[in-house]
Amino acid sequence: MSPDLFLILSVAGVAAVASPTGGLLALSAKPTTLFLSLALGFAGGVLLATISFEMLPQALELSSMPVAVAGFLIGFAFVYGVDLFIHRGKLAGPKAEQEREVELYHVQHQPRGDQVTVLAGGTSIEELIEGLSIGVGAAIKPGLGILIALAIVIDNLAEALSIGELIRDQQRHEKRRPVWRVLKWTGLIGISLLSSALAGWFLFRGLPRPVLGLLFAAGGGGMFYLTMSDLVP
Repeated sequence: MSPDLFLILSVAGVAAVASPTGGLLALSAKPTTLFLSLALGFAGGVLLATISFEMLPQALELSSMPVAVAGFLIGFAFVYGVDLFIHRGKLAGPKAEQEREVELYHVQHQPRGDQVTVLAGGTSIEELIEGLSIGVGAAIKPGLGILIALAIVIDNLAEALSIGELIRDQQRHEKRRPVWRVLKWTGLIGISLLSSALAGWFLFRGLPRPVLGLLFAAGGGGMFYLTMSDLVP
């Protein structure tokens, strides 16, 4: 096994394992709302710093301003589209004037799954963007892939804590502990991340620099949407 392949397997593997670890931690000890807020806020800050100070500058170095901007918008729009698909085309924040209208719409047009399915299933799809970012980052510069993976480790731990806590609350009246359901969803998140990271490294490492810049900026756009729509709120 080449050193570069070992590197990408190691960093992506750690990021993938972070999801089941966070889910199991939520089951072993109920996290307080303060702790969850701190964890999610810290993860959001780390991701925003990684996007702003590493991913976008690297995308600009590889390509040009128009290409980087286009890539960022493509990544942002893709993850936003996934969010709309899961919620059947209607989204509104808790303080939005349209919140009541959206709630009434979802009474007749249920999102594609319950609250856990929507959150964990959507996160699994979105992990494809993060995994590709690790793979493409490692293809550009090994240290860059490691940095992105470390940021995603923190992100996955925080999100998995939320998923584990949500499943725990939903099944608190059941006699058996919901370990299997937590492992199923957080394991799917980890598999999505690891497989997309390997795909990014194997499929994209030989591409021209401007294309890598476009892909890297797209990863930054997708991760920015996740941070601002999921972690920060």
